[in-house]
Amino acid sequence: MPLIDKFFDILIEKGGSDLHLAQGQPPKIRCHGEIVPIAKEILTQDSLGAMMEEITEPKRWNLYLDKGDIDFAYALGERARFRANFYMQGDGFGCIFRIIPSKILSLEDLKSPDVLRRFAHFRSGLVLVTGPTGSGKSTTLAAIIDYINSNYAKHILTIEEPIEFVHPIKKSVIIQREVGIDTNSFNDALKSSTRQDLDIILVGEMRDPETIALALKAAEMGTLVFGTLHTNSAAKTIDRIVDSFPSDEQENVLMLLGSALRGICSQLLLKTADGKGRCAVQEILVEAQGLGNLIRERKLALLESLIQQGKKEGMQLMDDALWEKVEDKTISGEDAYMKSKDKGRFAQFVKD
Repeated sequence: MPLIDKFFDILIEKGGSDLHLAQGQPPKIRCHGEIVPIAKEILTQDSLGAMMEEITEPKRWNLYLDKGDIDFAYALGERARFRANFYMQGDGFGCIFRIIPSKILSLEDLKSPDVLRRFAHFRSGLVLVTGPTGSGKSTTLAAIIDYINSNYAKHILTIEEPIEFVHPIKKSVIIQREVGIDTNSFNDALKSSTRQDLDIILVGEMRDPETIALALKAAEMGTLVFGTLHTNSAAKTIDRIVDSFPSDEQENVLMLLGSALRGICSQLLLKTADGKGRCAVQEILVEAQGLGNLIRERKLALLESLIQQGKKEGMQLMDDALWEKVEDKTISGEDAYMKSKDKGRFAQFVKD
């Protein structure tokens, strides 16, 4: 048994989400949003390096030593899978492991808004799930793909770094390609996808202009494309996409995005009021009359009004979603205040 597995045992036993190991520090886990130490031992270069190298292929370990950063997935037998990130830091080695649920949670399990099922019914276009690292984007996307897999016979490609959720065979055919193993890059996988007769493509991370351009092209050509970005609102998501391109290309990108965008789910993950878990809170924008023109003319300040007008279609602003969670006592008013845009609306919950 690899030496590092003892820490995974503690993580699972305590119901934690992440294992943090860094040279010069004791091992720690994140449990219900808080990071706590799980042992007194201080990890040294020799002890931590031995644990990290033991679970890494020689080629990948050498790549880490050379680049100082790698991502991959690690399986603890049949018990659990983890998304691993190895990094270099001021004191030496470091790594973080995020637990991947062995069972893909359904949209019902996640208590997701009903409108997210609409994302699964689109035949083409671009759907984005956004939020900061650790906000549950991959979990939400896996639930949407699982919903499609359970209800439709589609040809689906996922491009991920690393592959997190392994989708079982149901009604759809799902090809899962891992960047660094099955393909050199997101761009290479997207370029070859045009020859694979696909209905749906999931792009694990739209991190550069070329990947975004290829995803938009695929969406424009009739494929349903799901992607992720590290943004926390619909308006900021559109800004991030457009601003990633040179100024002389932005008008064309706005035209493409205005035609292709079908929906944005911007997500935060907050600890529950009882301190026993975490819940997702979402801002949701869905394709509606006038959306394309707002994007093409870059009048993104008006998106908030569009979302408010679309409540009957399931659209919601983040502050409204936070307010609803406070009212039903799912999250605390203090946490909602910290994440809200309109602080005055939630000021009553903050103690002087």
